[in-house]
Amino acid sequence: MSQIATIRNFAIIAHIDHGKSTLADRLLELTHTVERGRHDEQLLDRNPISRERGITIKLAPVKMTYKGIVLHLIDTPGHVDFSYEVDRTLACVEGVVLLVDATQGIQAQTIANAYKAIEKNLVIIPAINKIDLPSAEVAKCKQQLVDFLGIQESEIHEISAKSGQGVPELLDTVVELVPPPTISDDASQQQALIFDSYYDQHKGVIAFARIFQGEFRKGMKMGLAYNQTTFEATEVGFFSPELNEKESLKAGEIGYI
Repeated sequence: MSQIATIRNFAIIAHIDHGKSTLADRLLELTHTVERGRHDEQLLDRNPISRERGITIKLAPVKMTYKGIVLHLIDTPGHVDFSYEVDRTLACVEGVVLLVDATQGIQAQTIANAYKAIEKNLVIIPAINKIDLPSAEVAKCKQQLVDFLGIQESEIHEISAKSGQGVPELLDTVVELVPPPTISDDASQQQALIFDSYYDQHKGVIAFARIFQGEFRKGMKMGLAYNQTTFEATEVGFFSPELNEKESLKAGEIGYI
């Protein structure tokens, strides 16, 4: 199996407070990226404002390994004000988990984000979360998803992101249904999409990037197509979820420069 065939790039999209970051926690634990009980809740929400408000406001990528498959996950904001960030994320992945809170049903951002995924022809894996709560209306939510997406009930996963119920089966479906990245045969050209960034006082600008073509290495001269700025990459690597420096980033991968 080629390296590219072992990669799955996907995002979690949902309305605000439907459980995206909690699901990301369970996926990190299931893949042994982090140890259960040995990390903060909603680990990918490391931004201080995210923690203060209890909502995801920054995109949070992470690399995981599961059954020989490399999984690049991006946890997205659910608030309506961050629709641009979600749109950028969906340009970097081949599939999404569409999460719906069993106590609230399909909400405005569920629909908006799902349409973004449909427009980009991404694989959509629907999941109903919080099925263990007394107020859960699973049957009603299933019917909403059937009507909205035109799918069979059997395609909808029932999970509890908090307890982990149903999460292994959901991840198996991600591996099975989300296709590996499609890359160009021309390895002589480098092309990547920056979908988020932040400034680190020690490292400088940390750009979150999906590599579409070629290979990006430390010390390479690079340029930004938007404003023709050139720079030298002082470091490249993956999010695991902390910055993990590597020799290079290759086509199909998601990491930082």
